[in-house]
Amino acid sequence: MHKTDIEPILKIAKESLQIEGEALLGLIPQLNDQFALAIQQVQKCKGRVVVTGIGKSANIATKLVATFNSTGTPAMFMHAADAIHGDLGMVQQHDVIICLSKSGETEEIKNILPTIKKRGNPLIAITGGKDSILAKNADVTILAHVAKEACPNNLAPTSSTIAQLAMGDALAICLLKLKGFSDVDFAEHHPGGSLGKALTLSVHSLLNENAKPSVSLNANIKDVILEISSKRMGATAVLNNNRLVGIITDGDVRRMLEKGLSFDKLTAEAVMTKNPLTLRHSTLAKEALQLMSAKGITQIIITKDEVYIGMVHLHDLIKEGLV
Repeated sequence: MHKTDIEPILKIAKESLQIEGEALLGLIPQLNDQFALAIQQVQKCKGRVVVTGIGKSANIATKLVATFNSTGTPAMFMHAADAIHGDLGMVQQHDVIICLSKSGETEEIKNILPTIKKRGNPLIAITGGKDSILAKNADVTILAHVAKEACPNNLAPTSSTIAQLAMGDALAICLLKLKGFSDVDFAEHHPGGSLGKALTLSVHSLLNENAKPSVSLNANIKDVILEISSKRMGATAVLNNNRLVGIITDGDVRRMLEKGLSFDKLTAEAVMTKNPLTLRHSTLAKEALQLMSAKGITQIIITKDEVYIGMVHLHDLIKEGLV
């Protein structure tokens, strides 16, 4: 593609981001005591947070439900169009409802308001329509007004949906911090994937019982090289009466050869690095990765009750998706 074709495209993209960025910053002055009241409503909630909307707002609602659930606030999605055809039955007595709507005037939203009011569920509106039917019927209204959409026709929901998303995220983060939701709590909600592994996976889980390289203190260099090669860890522990006393890496062997030392007469004791770096078996894999990166090493010895139980290589961490 020619440069003259690229520049107009980039210009449009930059303008779009500029407009949406300004829309986000424009939310800050709109924050008031209504936002704090919304937080209090959710905190008092003995049920779930039911998030609803129509069109693009419904898409944003599903994302906010996922964010609430993952950060310790039980939530569920209800499509406003389906709500008027029976799905209102999913709303229970102690639930709080959050309704997203740019205008606050869509027919589906208007149709569910009387039933919500009749049931007495607290209703939180996130809308750009300050004087809309939704705002007037809500117990709490969080304004998310935007000056214009990024769409050049000012029609396609772009800035407005970004604003809804940001306000919803702000609610979730406030709730998270106020309830002291920790990384341990986060891990319980994210047991899968690289994120869950980073928060829960210990180095002990990575150990391969068949790849536990070790040689005795007086082992000859040939045996050392064979142990390093066969166990494919790039290193071997050195033991004296089953007590860890050192480590020999493939780099140590190369440096030995470069020095021209007598191959036949050397033992593991002469080549090893004493008092090697170790980690307890319960150490998180992500902490092992941080330490290995800081020290510039590719393997580390793992111990349990100060007894050598194996070795973890950088490749093990890569295979788990932690790098």
